Amino acid sequence: MKIGSLLPRASDYRLEYLGADLISGVTVAVVALPLALGFAVSTGVSPAVGVITAIVAGIIAALFGGSNFQVSGPTGAMTVVLIPIAASRGPEALPLVAIIAGLLLVAMAVAGVGRYVGFVPWPVITGFTNGIAVIIFLQQLPLVLGITPEPAESTLVVATRTVRGFVASPAGPALVLAAVAAGVMALWLRVPRLRSIPASMVALLVATGVSLLDWFDGVARVTGVPRAVPTPSLPTFSAGAVVDIARVALVVAILAALESLLSAVVADGQTIEERHDPDRELLGQGLANVAVGFFGGMPATGALARTAVNVRSGARTRLAAVFHGVVLLGILLFLAPLATKIPLAVLGGILMVVAIRMVESHAARTILRSTRSDAFVLLLTMGVTIVFDLILAVEVGMIAAGFLFVVRMSKMFSIDPEVLSGPTSGHHDTAAEVREETRLGHENILAFRIDGPVFFGAAAQFFDQVLKETTGIKVVILRMRRVPVMDATGLTALRGLVEALERQHIVVMVSGLQPQPREMLERTGVLDLISRNRDHLFETSEEAIAHAREHLQRKDHSAAG
Repeated sequence: MKIGSLLPRASDYRLEYLGADLISGVTVAVVALPLALGFAVSTGVSPAVGVITAIVAGIIAALFGGSNFQVSGPTGAMTVVLIPIAASRGPEALPLVAIIAGLLLVAMAVAGVGRYVGFVPWPVITGFTNGIAVIIFLQQLPLVLGITPEPAESTLVVATRTVRGFVASPAGPALVLAAVAAGVMALWLRVPRLRSIPASMVALLVATGVSLLDWFDGVARVTGVPRAVPTPSLPTFSAGAVVDIARVALVVAILAALESLLSAVVADGQTIEERHDPDRELLGQGLANVAVGFFGGMPATGALARTAVNVRSGARTRLAAVFHGVVLLGILLFLAPLATKIPLAVLGGILMVVAIRMVESHAARTILRSTRSDAFVLLLTMGVTIVFDLILAVEVGMIAAGFLFVVRMSKMFSIDPEVLSGPTSGHHDTAAEVREETRLGHENILAFRIDGPVFFGAAAQFFDQVLKETTGIKVVILRMRRVPVMDATGLTALRGLVEALERQHIVVMVSGLQPQPREMLERTGVLDLISRNRDHLFETSEEAIAHAREHLQRKDHSAAG
């Protein structure tokens, strides 16, 4: 891929929309602030890390990315991956994870990997997204219930311990504040006229105000928010941690690619005639993560909720996402002391509502009602996401989807002993065609109509079906006009079939080869084996049948002579 095609261009910016982009940027910043604080706290790092990540990633990804509407920053899906590494290697490991993941994303962009993300099946994406939503919800239980459980690698285990701890020693104030925040958000979102004002910010202000009452003096609050952006520096790390960090960075890069491109696709669907460039988007996310790492931030990705807000708020160019980062920078510089008043339980309550809204119930219902295989893939991916981890879920979901796809495709394959009168005949035999088949049978000629792809899922059926029909037959015609593709396994089966028939002194002829199977047979030399210098290769079945009769007549004359 040409590097120049990945770089920013003047057409990305249109100054006539500056006012609309500025308004949208301010709106998104107000939405992004509590989420950035909450996701940082959930990960186990300073709240400032979340804000710095939103600032740096938001600006860099907007400038270099492939979508005019994408807003980047810390996300719930990313926290699921980062919590274990932050717990085992400390918060200082996250900047290095971001840098390595960013370099991997840049490599993906240069290699042109972005276009292939679209091949991830929708049941896998939906199961993955809904599983993440459940995990994010469960991760907030310690904040909401005011309990600090013993750490564990499984979110389910931590959630179970948290609930048990709360039952043994209830902590009312934290739960009340979380309920206030969640309630305000839920009620605010139910009033259409109020949706122009971000519900998360309203909930943050109302619940924080309630927390100033004396009863809430003991609740945990946000700490460690500086009033300046840190100076860029190279992250420190130990040699022993590199392998673990690199492994997590690979997971982060894959997750960032999936989540960012999915978010960009959704943004395209909410706009008119807007299409993102997937490889540019990967480049933007890669450079953003590298920059975030040098500023001591945490890995970032495209954020679906913030991107949707950006579109709905009237953004027209990528300057809106840039303004969102600039506004967050102003908040960090001038309003940082106010953040120390925010209770952690309030952030937890807000993120619980965000998690519930992430659940794609409509898409899930559609998939569950479609086919059993798609429903199985969705539930399997969702279950593995919740119980194990995200990347394993995608891997298992892709494998299951691929296997079930092979099964469906193999069911489409059919091979029937049949002879039609010409190359453009319909699917159904006429009386004349039946008589023709009967006459050919008496002449010891058998034709097979092959329908569907000849690949590893159908190769054995292809081989066995022909061999069991050839008793007393002298010529076999393979009618392959309806075979669009063939893989190496199908090719090997075809070669083995021809050799097996020739050992029985049966002549094989082929008609109607399509371009892809023909090209593969030519490259591997199998076409010469089948066609005998192209004497047994025909464009139409009619030609093959006529030649088969001539061949048998010549053999009969030779035998008589």
